[in-house]
Amino acid sequence: MNDGGWRGSPELWIGAAYELLLESGVDAVKILPLARKLKLSRTSFYWFFKDRNELLAALIAQWRDKNTGNFVRQAEAYAETIVEALLNVSDCWFDTKLFDSRLEFAMRSWALQSPAVQADVQLADEQRLAALRNIFTRFGYDALSADVRAWTIYLVQIGYISMQTAEPIELRMTRMPKYIEVYADVVPQQREMDRFFARHGHKR
Repeated sequence: MNDGGWRGSPELWIGAAYELLLESGVDAVKILPLARKLKLSRTSFYWFFKDRNELLAALIAQWRDKNTGNFVRQAEAYAETIVEALLNVSDCWFDTKLFDSRLEFAMRSWALQSPAVQADVQLADEQRLAALRNIFTRFGYDALSADVRAWTIYLVQIGYISMQTAEPIELRMTRMPKYIEVYADVVPQQREMDRFFARHGHKR
């Protein structure tokens, strides 16, 4: 794999760091184990990163850009009804290209031992909650109702992640119409649910 001159790339080192973070936590993300994993020299790392902290910062940026960035974009996406708006956000829970639940769990575990990462996680929570509140206010809900409904949605999903709930996809999909009804106090139209199910390959 290593021809003596090949040093890899920033993306390769970040990808290996990502795998170690998910497998064993942040303490496992160290330069020598990464070099061994990639079958590269330890000095190759320094062609791309000043030190381990710079690599860790790149992991945080990847999490921030993917999970929070996509979450906010989904919340701001066009929707004709509150149900469609909430289903747009719910796409995050079923599409790993939009939201990486394993990385989210790893980041929250990391935050338990790092005040700086904890601050990053708290900022992400605030941004995501604000995006959820905006959905409800956009559709005419008062501020208090929007706040409580936003918290309800968010705490349910973070609970799924934190508890590492292993729920069959079919069961989760079956529950989705009732979740939406609870969140919005609106019964979803079947056509709204059908569009959501179709884009996630679910057949009723």
